[in-house]
Amino acid sequence: MALEKTKDISKLNLLREIIVDPGQSQLRIDKFLVERLLSITRSKIQNACDDGTIRVNDKIIKSNYKIRPNDVIRVYTHFEPPSTEIIPQDIPLDIVYEDDHIMLINKEPGMVVHPGNGNPDGTLVNAVAHHWSKGDEELKRIGLVHRIDKNTSGLLLFGKDEESVLFLGNQFMEKTPKRKYVALVWGDVDEDEGTIDVNIGRDKRFRTKYDVYPDDDEGKTAITHYKVLFRFGYVTLIECVLETGRTHQIRVHMKSIGHTLFNDEVYGGDKILKGTIYTKYKQFVHNAFAICPRQALHAKTLGFIHPHTKEEIHFESELPADMAALIEKWRKYVS
Repeated sequence: MALEKTKDISKLNLLREIIVDPGQSQLRIDKFLVERLLSITRSKIQNACDDGTIRVNDKIIKSNYKIRPNDVIRVYTHFEPPSTEIIPQDIPLDIVYEDDHIMLINKEPGMVVHPGNGNPDGTLVNAVAHHWSKGDEELKRIGLVHRIDKNTSGLLLFGKDEESVLFLGNQFMEKTPKRKYVALVWGDVDEDEGTIDVNIGRDKRFRTKYDVYPDDDEGKTAITHYKVLFRFGYVTLIECVLETGRTHQIRVHMKSIGHTLFNDEVYGGDKILKGTIYTKYKQFVHNAFAICPRQALHAKTLGFIHPHTKEEIHFESELPADMAALIEKWRKYVS
């Protein structure tokens, strides 16, 4: 019954297109796509196959279909909310770069990215809608390519037309963009650099949190490379490079090796985890919490292939004022 409803391709909107690598071994499509589609569960992929919104070589397939080299997989969606449903709001934006095809924004900490439950407006997307609605032309669809947490600051990429959104989205799905984050973590990190390669999935007790799953049969593949930038004794400033883009990836990975992000309320970093018992030190840390009242994480660098020129481009953003002040406070403390 469900397949009958979606046989008409004109009623669907293309979300992603994947061309299977020539060297790819045969694998069930639901297992293949769960590694490629960020934040999509295997059960949702199976439902999409049953509903006809995932197609291979333009044919409706079942979730047990085994992909073959050079297969063209297209993922569709029934729902494409028009931009007019997003209320344009005059909210200041820190635009790092903009042309006819893309826009890069340096998001401030504390700003929700997209409207949702509890946040119907006042989000970054509402601000982008206002920016793009200037003039007489029709408001473009808000082509958000990826997301970062509300309390994480840094670079966010938007596509300004369907072709650009699809091209950029495929890059993030294939994990090719170059992303670097700067974070302040609790403790003195042992190694100057290292790699955390352990699956991440939803916490089994708290659905709003995530956890690591060393067993490869659980969670999704997640790889984080880290490098020490500066040691402050009780905390360490690090740089993280992502190979994958799982929800809360850096926060969960660093906690898993004993270095929770500074002031990360969700994962316990808003307590004094390292240091002395002296009152003066405790007061210093609480003052530091007040300076940067969120997890100390900033999406600093983003590199990707431009959808129009096909050239690789890189952008960097400055640390926001709260993180810069926090780092300077620790620097003065250890000196």
